[in-house]
Amino acid sequence: MSNNHYVMLHDEKRCIGCQACTVACKTVNDVPEGYSRLQVQVRGPEESAGGMHFQFFRVSCQHCEDAPCISVCPTGASWRDDNGIVRVDAKKCLGCDYCVAACPYHVRYLHPETHVADKCNFCADTRLAQGLDPACVSVCPTDALRFGRADAPEITQWISQHNAYQYQLENVGKPALFRRKETHLGDKA
Repeated sequence: MSNNHYVMLHDEKRCIGCQACTVACKTVNDVPEGYSRLQVQVRGPEESAGGMHFQFFRVSCQHCEDAPCISVCPTGASWRDDNGIVRVDAKKCLGCDYCVAACPYHVRYLHPETHVADKCNFCADTRLAQGLDPACVSVCPTDALRFGRADAPEITQWISQHNAYQYQLENVGKPALFRRKETHLGDKA
């Protein structure tokens, strides 16, 4: 991943699973009912010294290096822009579903009306084009989401200070989503 590419930071310790990010994403990006570009899944509960523990886990496009959705697209409709964002060109998309099937994170879908593949693109066509943060970041009530270039000082500092990790599946390139894991009471933060 290039240092000037955009990355998303999800602080699982601050996230309360309120779904404000999911609602904002659906609204700004005209996501049809029953579909989603972004979800926050509740994982757990697990017992810990302090009681029950839940993990709030962001599920969205990872904008992976070597993204399989790009390599299987027969028309070049799935592509990566200069900012590292994996995008879909609606004019080139045939609705073949290859990219949906190839996504190891299962975060793509075919729009039921347009039959074009859709997924998180960090609001590139809407908010990012206006110099604004993605909708999910702008509405988070606990500041659990951050967004910026991988080489920005505040991003690199957050990653190093919070011992951030990347949830990476086997045989897929590094994701552009960094996470700070919730810690159990008694664990080091």
